Amino acid sequence: MYIGSEHPVALQSMTNTDTSNVDKTVEQILELYNAGSELVRFTIQNLSMARSVVDIRKKIDSMGLDIPLIGDFHYNGHSLLKDVPSCADALDKYRINPGNVGFGEKHDNNFKQFIALAIDHDKPVRIGVNWGSLDPSVLTILMDRNMKDGSPKSARDVTIDAVVESAVQSVHKAIEYGLSPDKIIVSTKISEVPEMVHAYEMLASRIEQPLHLGLTEAGIGSKGIAASSAALSQLLVKGIGDTIRVSLTPTPGSSRSEEVIVAKQILQSLDIRHFTPLIISCPGCGRTTSTGFQELAEYLTKYLEIQMKEWKKSGYKGVEEMKVAVMGCVVNGPGESKYANIGISLPGSGEDPVCMIYEDGKQVDTTRISEAKDKFKNRLEMYVKSHYSKE
Repeated sequence: MYIGSEHPVALQSMTNTDTSNVDKTVEQILELYNAGSELVRFTIQNLSMARSVVDIRKKIDSMGLDIPLIGDFHYNGHSLLKDVPSCADALDKYRINPGNVGFGEKHDNNFKQFIALAIDHDKPVRIGVNWGSLDPSVLTILMDRNMKDGSPKSARDVTIDAVVESAVQSVHKAIEYGLSPDKIIVSTKISEVPEMVHAYEMLASRIEQPLHLGLTEAGIGSKGIAASSAALSQLLVKGIGDTIRVSLTPTPGSSRSEEVIVAKQILQSLDIRHFTPLIISCPGCGRTTSTGFQELAEYLTKYLEIQMKEWKKSGYKGVEEMKVAVMGCVVNGPGESKYANIGISLPGSGEDPVCMIYEDGKQVDTTRISEAKDKFKNRLEMYVKSHYSKE
C-alpha cells in the first residue's frame, strides 16, 4: 500500500488484544479490516508477542487478505527485532517513539540499531512522537533556551515546540543512519485539539515526509468523536495528513471497529474519500410529529451499509458517492431531495399524507407512507443500476 503524495488518505486502526493471543488478535484484525481499516497496528512489547507475529501473518495470508501489519514498539524495539528476525520480516512497517528508546548516548545507540534493522529488512518506519512520552532531553534544551529569551513562551508552547523538534531531529537522524527519506512517516500526537493542530502545522512546514494524523487519547463516546473530528478536519482541509486514526476509548463491550467507522465518516464528510452512499436526513422538529422519516432513515442507513458490499462486488463504479435524502416535512424536504441524487420527502404535521420521490432534481413519483420504504428502496436500486456503470 502506498502512502503520501497523491495517494488517498489511508485509514489506520490498532488492536487492543494481547498480541501473543494469536487467535484473538487475528479476530480483531479482521474486525477492523472488514470495517474499512487499511492498515492495522498492534503492540509488541515482549518476546512472546514478537514470536506471535509470524503466526498472525500466516493466518492473515492464508485467508488471501492483503492487510498491512504494523508493529508498535516502545522501549525495547531494537532488541525485539534483533532477537526475533522472523517478526521483523513479517511486519510491513515499524513504529518507534523516540521519547522512550533510552536517554543520552543510550538513546542514540538504540535508535540507530532500530533504524539499521529497518534498513536490513527493507521496512518503512513511523517516527511517532507523543507529548505524553516526550524525549526529556529535547524538552530540557528548549526550556533552557526559552528561559533566556527576552519574551519567553509559556511552558505549554515550549512543549509543543519540543514535540515537533523531537520529530524533526529523529527524521534527520534516521536519514543520516541510512534510512531512505521515502521510508519515513511521522506523527506528533497530542491530546488537546488546538495544540495538536498547531504541532502538525509546524511539522508540515519543516519536513516532506507523509504525516500520520491522530488526536491521541481522544476520549470515550461523543467526546472522543467530537474532539477527533474537530482536530483532524482542521488539518485535512488544509491538505495536511496522509493516514489517520481515531483513537477512541471503547465503551465496555463495544466493537473496536467504531474508531474506523468514525474515521471513514470524517473523510466522507469532508468530501475527501467516499465509502458508502451518504444519507442526508433532517433532525426533525415540531412539524415532523410522525416517526416515519426517522424509521426510514435508520432503515436505509443499515440497508446501504450492507448493500454497498454487494454493489462493490458487482463493480458499480462511483456508487459510494451517491447522496440519498430522507426528509420529514415540506420546509426543506423537496429542496434537499432535489440536491441529492435520489431523495424522498415525507409529509409533516398537517400536510397531505403523500411522500414525494425525487431523482436528479426532478420529482419522479409519489407514494403513501405505508408503502414508502419498499417503493423508495426499489427506486434506489433501479437508480444505481441505471446511473452507475459496472467496471
